[in-house]
Amino acid sequence: METLQVNIHEAKTQLSKLIQAAISGKQVIIAKGNKPVVRLEVLPEAQGIRVIGNAKGLILAMDDDFDEPLEDFREYME
Repeated sequence: METLQVNIHEAKTQLSKLIQAAISGKQVIIAKGNKPVVRLEVLPEAQGIRVIGNAKGLILAMDDDFDEPLEDFREYME
């Protein structure tokens, strides 16, 4: 997760931008004198709805034996 740290003055002037950054998955930390004091957190009810199938086309190739047991773990499978 990418972290974005800003000072209080910057947070005051760029609050909308920081909220969007938090919604998009970035961790937003507000600092006072370079010391982190507050983390901007997205409330569960404000998070986006998951869309099934949005990673379509992400896997380009898969071996036929992708689900075969790994040799390193064979002793645990017996």
